[in-house]
Amino acid sequence: MPHRVANFLRTSTHTLETQLAAGFKRQKSPPQTPRHSRSASPSYASSINEEAEESGVMTPERHESSSEGHHHHRLSLNGLGQLIRGTKDLHIHQHSNQAATLNLKVESPPLVLYGDASTSTGALFSGSMHMELKEDVPIESFTGTLRIHVTQKRPFTAHCHDCAHQYTELQSWSFLKAPLVLTKGSHYFPFSFLLGGHLPATMDGPLVNIAYEFHAEATPAQGHGPSIKFDKNIEVKRSQPEAEVPHHSIRVFPPIDVKSSAHYPQVIHPLGVNTLSLRLDGIAKSNPTCGTVEFWKLKKLSWKLEEKSKVIAPACEKHAPKDETTSDDASPAKKGLERTDSRIIGEQTYFKGWKSNYSSADDATVEMEFDWGLSKKLESDLAKSKKHRRYVCDTKCADGTEVTHQLEIEMVVSQEYAPAKKLDMVTQTGVGRIMRMHFNVILTEPSGLGISWDNEAPPIYSMVPASPPAYCGSEGSTDDLDLSNIETLLGGSSPTSPILRSPPTSYAEASGSV
Repeated sequence: MPHRVANFLRTSTHTLETQLAAGFKRQKSPPQTPRHSRSASPSYASSINEEAEESGVMTPERHESSSEGHHHHRLSLNGLGQLIRGTKDLHIHQHSNQAATLNLKVESPPLVLYGDASTSTGALFSGSMHMELKEDVPIESFTGTLRIHVTQKRPFTAHCHDCAHQYTELQSWSFLKAPLVLTKGSHYFPFSFLLGGHLPATMDGPLVNIAYEFHAEATPAQGHGPSIKFDKNIEVKRSQPEAEVPHHSIRVFPPIDVKSSAHYPQVIHPLGVNTLSLRLDGIAKSNPTCGTVEFWKLKKLSWKLEEKSKVIAPACEKHAPKDETTSDDASPAKKGLERTDSRIIGEQTYFKGWKSNYSSADDATVEMEFDWGLSKKLESDLAKSKKHRRYVCDTKCADGTEVTHQLEIEMVVSQEYAPAKKLDMVTQTGVGRIMRMHFNVILTEPSGLGISWDNEAPPIYSMVPASPPAYCGSEGSTDDLDLSNIETLLGGSSPTSPILRSPPTSYAEASGSV
């Protein structure tokens, strides 16, 4: 069996060398015939000779043909390498000699949608396209497009481009109404667009990626080079207002009747530090029958910030299920699949750090304050993965995309009892309880010093009066004026005629009196 494998491999090598040598001989057409004729079908002996030739040991009869075949093979590779290098040089030459370049200059502040999707007035996106020309170039068309690119990371059908990518065009601009020859130098083409408040913010989560793509393309006239393209992603954020006072939540845990009271900020920021104040009441109860006092002592407290994502992965036209229902009562087939995911973006565990008071059964309390938010360690771990961002702000879109955050607090308490007159003689009962609380929080970007575009808009033309305001002076003559202190008011100088002159009531009267 091994000699058959060796024979097969050597036969394949012999066939390749035979074809190369035969092709080279046909091109050169040597006048003399070879001394030894070669059989068309390979043999074990010929394969041994080929192995000797490949290893560098050549016989006198095979030396000429082997060198010729090897030389022919090397020439073909050199020609291919020259072709590849020539193509690269041509590409670099065309890129370096490009006569026009495009760049985007954004003039508006960072795009921030203030408020939720139902109350936000949107964000104003304005700027100008900068075209730098090294020479006069005739431009046939110059257009720009702003669109939303949604990438499904768990699409309806795997390995389908249309199921994984959805595009929504928001606005398009035509910077040139007709073909025009642009002269050498810089040219600016302004544009503006109002992003609706219902649009989603830029996000990169475990299920979906939403990006705003700006694309511009300038097409020169035929014979003046290829089209000039420019692409850039525009970041859009959403900021929701904060409450002036912390949110207050009260929870009672039956059957032990322990009451928890928590004060926490309901709107948090990714880089901020948040403080939660917790108080437990009703953790002690007296038992007059046995003459003891029962305590619920806190042994462990942990919190975690959970992010939940939900999207509807739509199906393309090719993979969309056919609606075969004919009755009115039957529901049509769904055009997408619901995808859900959850991950922990912050967590911490405490075994101490709270203040407890068990001096009496009526005033027994436990108080604690701790900071919570996005964990630094989890941020670094998610940043190293480079799969998606370490967090996604709260989002709710019309297409079914929704991202929410929830703070979960878990407390472990154990039951103990002590005599009513000797509270320091504590005995454990071995009974424990796990108490959990869930708080809905909103993770959003900070607003900073920015305000909504409609609050910083300049006055419109209807607010500007037609003429300057009229002077509201007395209509009496100048003889009735008291000019006794005029020199004192003017610093000792005599009154001049313009002061005694009545003010003009219009621009025409003022121009006529000059």
